Amino acid sequence: MPKIGRFVTPEARAEYERTYDEAMAALPSPAETRDVPTPFGRVRAYRFGPSGGTPLVLLHGKSATSVMWLPNLPGLAAARPVYALDLLGEGGRSEQTAPIRDAADQAAWLSAALAGLGLGTAHLVGMSMGGWLACNQAVRDPRHVASITLLDPAGALAPMPLGLILRTIPVMLPFVSRWARPRFMAWIDGTGADISADDPVARLISATMRDYRPALPPPTRFTDEQLRSITVPALVVVAGRSVIHDPGEAVRRAERLIPGVRAELWPEATHSIAGQFAAEVNERVLKFAASLP
Repeated sequence: MPKIGRFVTPEARAEYERTYDEAMAALPSPAETRDVPTPFGRVRAYRFGPSGGTPLVLLHGKSATSVMWLPNLPGLAAARPVYALDLLGEGGRSEQTAPIRDAADQAAWLSAALAGLGLGTAHLVGMSMGGWLACNQAVRDPRHVASITLLDPAGALAPMPLGLILRTIPVMLPFVSRWARPRFMAWIDGTGADISADDPVARLISATMRDYRPALPPPTRFTDEQLRSITVPALVVVAGRSVIHDPGEAVRRAERLIPGVRAELWPEATHSIAGQFAAEVNERVLKFAASLP
């Protein structure tokens, strides 16, 4: 029977909520907070920055929630309206109520959320899994999409290596996850150090991995035909030191298949590119959005 994401226990949810609130307090104060109904559950959306104009819609990486945009929000929201969504089926304040079975369902809930926010069209900016979601939206239902920016998108352009999959296993095992989580996060981050102690973003990611059990389909690599079908402007920024895919293959495939794409390889960036190079990423995202009609 298809499942929906859940917290492991009511007590775990209460502890997670406290960690979430502490992390959210580090962000700029949202101008608006909304819970948008969709056929698959309620989507939490935070609005920052001015009103008016085509907004940016930020789609976070796996387990990261809207809090992952902490380094980026001040700069982005100073320039244009920004909405940060807690992805449905992940930890955070969105509430999944129906199974999300496949990529079509992923596009359906995001379409409903964008329509419910009344945005018309929006520039989708996705990091990691959020990048896959943005690309999936452009492939399956671009009605509300002005453009897509894919920041080291997970599984969209090149396959995820076996080593990544194997390293996720200890994170989910009850007796070893406590030490496995910070090691896994440090490996993904590219620092080789425990990054969770003083970083509100890392603390919340760790809490999400500990307390929430998603029930989502794994991201599947888009076919050549699907990538060729993309009709909205696309910016792809790939981290040269990423461990989630072969960076060179990801850039080459984007350049070869996505019509009119602007594809870039940032050699010194790790998979944590949005936070690692926050000022540079912000500048690139805003310049790309401003260049479009």
